[in-house]
Amino acid sequence: MQVPEPDYELPAGYQHIYSGKVRDLWRTPDGELLFVASDRISAYDHILSTPIPDKGRILTAVSLWWFDQLSDLVPNHVVSTEVPDAVAGRAMICHNLEMAPIECVARGYLTGSGIIEYQQSGSVCGVELPEGLIEASQLPEAIYTPATKAELGDHDENISFERTVDIVGKADAEQLRELTLSVYTRAEQIARDAGLILADTKFEFGRPAGTADGFVLADEVLTPDSSRYWPAEQYEPGKVQPSFDKQFVRNWLTSPESGWDRSTDTPPPPLPDVVVEQTREKYAEAYRRLTGKQWVRQAD
Repeated sequence: MQVPEPDYELPAGYQHIYSGKVRDLWRTPDGELLFVASDRISAYDHILSTPIPDKGRILTAVSLWWFDQLSDLVPNHVVSTEVPDAVAGRAMICHNLEMAPIECVARGYLTGSGIIEYQQSGSVCGVELPEGLIEASQLPEAIYTPATKAELGDHDENISFERTVDIVGKADAEQLRELTLSVYTRAEQIARDAGLILADTKFEFGRPAGTADGFVLADEVLTPDSSRYWPAEQYEPGKVQPSFDKQFVRNWLTSPESGWDRSTDTPPPPLPDVVVEQTREKYAEAYRRLTGKQWVRQAD
């Protein structure tokens, strides 16, 4: 997967470390990390050539809002939002952590890769589930379904809890599971009070470099990119639910209108303006529902 170069310049002293599908990571002059959320959007293992205006700012604002809601449960990696002007509003300065090599996934509902695995085995990541569950069924209780972190362009691989013990040791595996489920439980209730169902989400945790301190919540948290949000008023088990993410993008790319053949290596075509605007509004609506605040659009 080819990642575009950052479309902005930072002052001298900032060192570019890495760019992913959405985020750019820089070393700051004083040794901390600068996380920048871009307006890039990806689908079907491609980074699209058309950005979604405001997306990076919304993702950053949602993460910061959630970090504040969860601060009594787990510390987070945010140091400051005083960032260079070129990335104002879509970046945060964060502590440099040694990250756990596990994607910590919590599921309260059965969908996505979870429903596929359940239909094959009756379980998800080794967690046995009751018979008779269907697409979008609410689970009796939230489950922890970790995954390995894949290289850029590859897919994360769902693994069992026992496998996480092999990777990080029993004590850390148990702590990661406990943190994941406690944070999900808090977030699920907050989202529900805002009219949203938080079906599943993934977290990343790390420790201050060179220490054995407790885990810190890091990276993005509970954004529409890392979480599956459904409008509660439209919830209907037995079918795929509408969601607050890149649904419009996926729908258009797989429609005859796009003319794109996914079976080839041809990159996806540019998105039409209507799809860009629909997607932008979905992200803004998620922000509005969660925070109760109207999103102030940035000039295009």
